[in-house]
Amino acid sequence: MLDPGEIQTAAEALYVAEQTGQQIKPLTLSHPDMTMDDAYAVQRAWVDRKIAGGDRITGYKIGLTSRAMQSAMNITTPDFGILLHSMYYANNSTISAGEFCDPRIEVELAFVMKTPLFGESVTIEQVIDATDYVVPALELIAARSFRTDPETGYTRKVFDTIADNAANAGYIVGDGQFDPRAIDLRWSGAILYVNGEVEETGLAAGVQDHPAKGICWVCKRFAKHGIGLQPGQLVLSGSFTRPVMATSGDRMTCDYGPLGKINVDFT
Repeated sequence: MLDPGEIQTAAEALYVAEQTGQQIKPLTLSHPDMTMDDAYAVQRAWVDRKIAGGDRITGYKIGLTSRAMQSAMNITTPDFGILLHSMYYANNSTISAGEFCDPRIEVELAFVMKTPLFGESVTIEQVIDATDYVVPALELIAARSFRTDPETGYTRKVFDTIADNAANAGYIVGDGQFDPRAIDLRWSGAILYVNGEVEETGLAAGVQDHPAKGICWVCKRFAKHGIGLQPGQLVLSGSFTRPVMATSGDRMTCDYGPLGKINVDFT
């Protein structure tokens, strides 16, 4: 367990890493007894540091929703991070890759809430009822701590990722807004092109067989703390492709078929 001072020190180190673009060693390298609660406490302290600087919460991201990613991280449950206003990018944005540590893109669907959603047993139908609209979205992830420490070869653990705001650094939102009852969410898919070449494809069913299941999970996670999702919040439901590296000069186009396209240029 980390004490309050260690939590604040860890959060500040991650904050400085983001501001300077210089990755730090995985926190569990020096804190091998870090727990999941510790990791979320560091995450929240990092978010509070951002809010103190004038930022605000706009929603949440859910990660590690696929069996493949859970196996890779040796974990059996998803994780979540907090979205902030400063992380938002519109479709057709230009983003400086150099401003992020090891930037990568993931392909997702986002749910925007119209009514509050709370409880330990929220169902897919309740998620759909509480959703204003679904929109295609790309998540920009970044590792503010080394995935593999260059000096020791130590590989960061899932608690490092959670403390690092579940690796979230930004989100790029498509133009279309879709009634979740008017489309087959499980069969909604996308083709991700990098510089005109197909890099990844996937179906939203890759997210626990239905992208709304991630929303159910995060509601259950929040309920024990008396927290729920609020109207207007955007929730990234989890990637249905592997992360794709983003480098300066890349143009990425994600074609969601009838749901439209997202374009982003990296400089």
